[in-house]
Amino acid sequence: MIIIMLPLICLAILALRFYTHMLQLSSYQFQGYFRFLRGNWVKPLFHLLFIVSVLLAFPIFEVPKGIQLVAAIAICPILIGLIIASIPRKAKKKFVVTDRVKRLFVTYVVLALIFSLVPYLVAISSGADSTNAMFFAIFGMVFYCGLIPFITALANLINKPIEKRISKWYIDDAKRILNEHEGLRIIGITGSYGKTSVKYYLTTLLSEGFRVLMTPESYNTPMGIVRTIREHMQPTHEIFVCEMGARHLHDIKEITDIVHPDDGIVTSIGPQHLETFHSMENIISTKYELLDAVDEKEKAEGGKQEGKHLKFVNYDNEVIRENMKYSDAITYGMSEDCDYRATNVKVTGGGTTFTVTSPKGESAEFNTRLVGEHNVQNILGAIACANSLGISMTKLKMAVRRLQSVPHRLELTKHGNVSILDDAYNANPNGAKVALKTLSLFEDCVKILVTPGMVELGDKSKEYNTAFGAQAAEVCDYMILVGSVNSADIKKGAVDAGFDPEKIFIKNTFTEASALMYELDAGREKVILLENDLPDNYK
Repeated sequence: MIIIMLPLICLAILALRFYTHMLQLSSYQFQGYFRFLRGNWVKPLFHLLFIVSVLLAFPIFEVPKGIQLVAAIAICPILIGLIIASIPRKAKKKFVVTDRVKRLFVTYVVLALIFSLVPYLVAISSGADSTNAMFFAIFGMVFYCGLIPFITALANLINKPIEKRISKWYIDDAKRILNEHEGLRIIGITGSYGKTSVKYYLTTLLSEGFRVLMTPESYNTPMGIVRTIREHMQPTHEIFVCEMGARHLHDIKEITDIVHPDDGIVTSIGPQHLETFHSMENIISTKYELLDAVDEKEKAEGGKQEGKHLKFVNYDNEVIRENMKYSDAITYGMSEDCDYRATNVKVTGGGTTFTVTSPKGESAEFNTRLVGEHNVQNILGAIACANSLGISMTKLKMAVRRLQSVPHRLELTKHGNVSILDDAYNANPNGAKVALKTLSLFEDCVKILVTPGMVELGDKSKEYNTAFGAQAAEVCDYMILVGSVNSADIKKGAVDAGFDPEKIFIKNTFTEASALMYELDAGREKVILLENDLPDNYK
């Protein structure tokens, strides 16, 4: 019986680790986790087949001998196959054993004891001897192992009230820290794209006159922001630059209720995360929750100091322009009617130059090593905010020269005669269009697109990925599509737009795609655009 239990325990540990990793990548959200299960149904199916094979091999009711024999033979291969399939492999985003994960595993153990001990005790109470009762316990573990994809979700559901209470304690502690930090100015940044870049650029520019703390990397969720405040906020900090991400309606309000921003920047609004937002109206409403919070804070203070709380919006963004909510917002962009306007944009081998005109009529020429119109927009948003907070154009000119590319946001690196344009972080329709436009700026070289396409677009996924393929057809010489999620739609869009299907390649993994992108036209000058890189819970 011990020999029988050992492989079951081994499967339970490995499979629970695998599915907990997928749950972690889904931000512990049921919608994302069950989307993963639907898209990767083969492995959960084999978990269920394991239960069926055991029940048929050791039937409670009469089963034909032939079926019983086949089921008995199938048990070991299915069990071994599930164990092998659950062995940890190299992941794009590593599994992190957080306190939350540890609490989940405690719940897994409790559920395993319930699945095994309850049948054992029932059998004992019914008069069975300990040997027969042990077989019932084994059957309980078989059911547990067969239901592991759903056990993970069940444990997450059971732990939800506990996690909510723990989160509230951390949130309250972060609020306490902010309340005790007199004079701290909090600047919130949100947008469908561009928010991380603006955050990095603004932090660099504001550092010319203030001590600044920003949320690191992509710490743009409530708990990521709370962690930043609790672990990194110092009494000497004068400004807190807080990136705010959103996947669901009212996600931004959840964050603003914690930090209560003094100022807000909306970098863009577009069709991103439609799978969870469900409509553009919900996206617009959620993004404007940042400016709503700034407005509420100003009203709460009685509006005694005009201009104390500032709102900034990218007025080149069509959705923002068409849904302008606040007439007092400071606009930035390349359009004529922007308060902060960039003109004379020129891209050279050394980067980009552009001229900025402020609302006061002050004009200054800026130079940056970064390339692309999108970078000018993002830098301009940072300039508008920093200048409005009192940093002179002269100081800002020096700071803009020092700006570095933000990792994986159209980050340009060169390897011999190959340039890599890395835009691997979470593609969306507008961002993908901007990336292709940036790729088109490179002349006299081979242009290669490597992409798995765009996800989390709900029922618009096919439409947007097909359009992406058509847009890429106008710019690229080759396309390497990764995985099966969107490849057919992108290829159809490209071929329908007249692109040579012989120059479209579909690979299962990025590793295979990476090998091919260097082989294509080897020796020639080329630029490779890496557009999006799906995490392991997308296949």
